[in-house]
Amino acid sequence: MDLAQARALMEEHISDPRLRKHCLAASAVLAALARRLGEDEQTWAVAGMLHDLDYDQTAQDMARHGLVTAQILADHDLPPEVIQAIKAHNAENLGLERTSKLDLALTCGETITGLVVATTLVYPDKKLASVKPKSVVKRMKEKSFAAGVNRDHIRLCEELGIPLAEFAALAVEAMREIADELGL
Repeated sequence: MDLAQARALMEEHISDPRLRKHCLAASAVLAALARRLGEDEQTWAVAGMLHDLDYDQTAQDMARHGLVTAQILADHDLPPEVIQAIKAHNAENLGLERTSKLDLALTCGETITGLVVATTLVYPDKKLASVKPKSVVKRMKEKSFAAGVNRDHIRLCEELGIPLAEFAALAVEAMREIADELGL
């Protein structure tokens, strides 16, 4: 499955414009992570695009989040590691472990998007172009800021060999590249 097909599938299954933007941002961050780590950019971007495909159906039952997506994707031509990473991004609720680079990357990559967006929204112009990566890192330390963002998930970047400051810069830059689509 290529990225255009993944996006069409995401748009077919996700109606909430904010969740669609989250998936676009996750895809951009995953592509940047793949470039940084020498992995397959399209495969990782597809994982980011599709990771919340079932969220509309499972938001009230997180013990199914990722599993329903795996069922939806069963008839599509995707590498098994993509399906595994999609399930593993919700590992705590599914009793799974994150074992591959893609498992870790999807979890930290999709999570940091929320912190980057929240940081962007406190800037007067609400534009990604104004966001400094060090501001994202600073906001990581403020537990009450974007309280729903799991900081431990973001710190998984370090298990990939990427320091937090570098990861924040990578994420901000990746999201800037699609700022118009994100409305930021």
